[in-house]
Amino acid sequence: MDRPIKLYPNESVSRIIAFIPPQHHHLRLVIELPDQVIVLHEATVAAIVRAYISIATHPTRRAVEMVQQNVPKDRRKLGYAKWQLVEVNSSEDEIVARGCEILQRASIVSRTQAA
Repeated sequence: MDRPIKLYPNESVSRIIAFIPPQHHHLRLVIELPDQVIVLHEATVAAIVRAYISIATHPTRRAVEMVQQNVPKDRRKLGYAKWQLVEVNSSEDEIVARGCEILQRASIVSRTQAA
């Protein structure tokens, strides 16, 4: 991963807006940070929620990883997007190791940091 890695502690998130735009059917999530604003589509938010719930509500599970995958029309549910975040079959230890390696390279973005 050659892109900058940024860690946003809770105090660096200034606002979250969840809404359904006029003439749309799906949620958008706006996350305002000190150096950028991120807008996520509902499918991405749903994947994040699925990952969170699968770990937070499980007594021993410690990791999940989802990767972008082109799901053929005959294998996806009606109305679902062509590109989906799908859980991989890696071991939890492998996923934790990948996550920790990324976390070690992250720069913390403080709430007072400008773009």
